[in-house]
Amino acid sequence: MKPVKRAGRQIAAVLCMVFLAVSTAGTVRATTTQEKLDKAKEDKKKTESALEQTKENIQGMQGERNSLQGQLSILNDNLEEVSRNLEELESNIADKEQEISNTEAALQEAEETVEWQYECMKKRIKFIYERSDAVYLEMLFSSEGLGDFLNKSQYIEMISAYDHRMLEEYKETRKQIEETKEKLVAQKEELDGLREETKAEQSKVAGMVQNTADNIAGYADQISEAEHVAHAYEAQVKEQEANIAALQKQLAEEQAMSRLASKSAKRDISEVTFAEGDRELLAQLIYCEAGAEPYEGKVAVGAVVINRVLSSVYPDTVVGVIYQNKQFSPVGSGRLALALAEGRATQACYQAADEAMSGVSNVGNCVYFRTPIPGLTGIAIGGHIFY
Repeated sequence: MKPVKRAGRQIAAVLCMVFLAVSTAGTVRATTTQEKLDKAKEDKKKTESALEQTKENIQGMQGERNSLQGQLSILNDNLEEVSRNLEELESNIADKEQEISNTEAALQEAEETVEWQYECMKKRIKFIYERSDAVYLEMLFSSEGLGDFLNKSQYIEMISAYDHRMLEEYKETRKQIEETKEKLVAQKEELDGLREETKAEQSKVAGMVQNTADNIAGYADQISEAEHVAHAYEAQVKEQEANIAALQKQLAEEQAMSRLASKSAKRDISEVTFAEGDRELLAQLIYCEAGAEPYEGKVAVGAVVINRVLSSVYPDTVVGVIYQNKQFSPVGSGRLALALAEGRATQACYQAADEAMSGVSNVGNCVYFRTPIPGLTGIAIGGHIFY
């Protein structure tokens, strides 16, 4: 029979491991309602903190975006002003180019006149050097009298003065032409330089406008993403609040059940008929819940199970109590099944189960236990509070 029992335990162990894999893959280790409530409140606090931080980040980014939008408005105004200046400068350049063109035409005409004057001056000078003296003497000697002589002398002087004046006018005209050309060229170069500077300024401001617009767009994307995160946090907070409300309701129901159990009818231990396997099941549960607790803690856990069996508000069998939905965490986590498969309960666990099943209770009529938390009162034994 021993090999059969060992094989049965091995099969049970394998089945238990499969059960563990399935149960732990889709569920979290079961805890008491109060523990779940505390965890839910802590998670909600963290989510609210993250939500608040996200909102602060959004406000900061919105402030940066608003500042950039103000800068963008100023830059756009600057760009418009620079563009207007450039347009005005282009108009001035066009006017100046037209002026230069007109002046060049006038200069061309003046140069042609100067050239004509120059040719006349050359002929006149040639005449002066070659024949002027003889002509003048011939004119003077041909005079018919003193009056005629004086008139011709005066005429010769006027011709000489005219020649001198023409020469000076030629020189002055050439000088004005050269100065006007230099002045117009300098003005044109200055305007061209201003145009290049204005174009560079326009390009610079346009680049700043584009960069600022890109930054604003970047902040808009970040704000949108942060708002999406904030909405997710808000939804999570609402979900957590609903979960907390449900857990609070469940805890209140458990506490009400505990009070009801203390006031409700209770069977005597002599009225209970234990089924085969109840001792093994209770001992293994005691091992899972209080294996590391002192012996008194082991007895107390067994007493809680038996108190429920005796109470009219809970199932009236050990199996019914232990496997009642979401009551003992080792059931939900699969640890009880593993302990049953491997027979992990110690002799002390069996002894504690025997005492509890005989009616011994060191926690009175308590039907719940958990690790200590602030505000929870009850009977403290080892690492548990019984209430």
